[in-house]
Amino acid sequence: MNTYQKPSNAFIGASWVALLAGAVSYNVGLWNADMLLNEKGYYFAVLMYGLFAAVSLQKAVRDDLEGIPVTNIYYGISWFSTVLAILLLIIGLWNADLMRSEKGFYGMSFTLSLFAAVAIQKNIRDSQSGKKQLQEKSDEFMS
Repeated sequence: MNTYQKPSNAFIGASWVALLAGAVSYNVGLWNADMLLNEKGYYFAVLMYGLFAAVSLQKAVRDDLEGIPVTNIYYGISWFSTVLAILLLIIGLWNADLMRSEKGFYGMSFTLSLFAAVAIQKNIRDSQSGKKQLQEKSDEFMS
């Protein structure tokens, strides 16, 4: 069993700040963009899909590493969904009538949001794992 090491408060805070910065920036950019509402909806849906897919992939990878059974189909769908979300953003931005700086802005805020979502998921998982290990050690000590 691995020794528990709680994520530092600085890393936890930085992860949340990164997610808020990425997602809020992306959505403020969408709000202020000169796009049709259906285009804004597309980019918003891609962000939400990407966040879910990245967290799902991180969970599947972590479960597999910890020996928790993960079906091949779920593992594959998690990878496929993460790659698809990124491709949907790239294809959408490639074909969008936006300045290159705007395209870069959306790409960077999307990437920051996905990375931060994975980091937050990792922090939560590490914290829960650590609490479980500390409880088991406490139970052993009391017996």
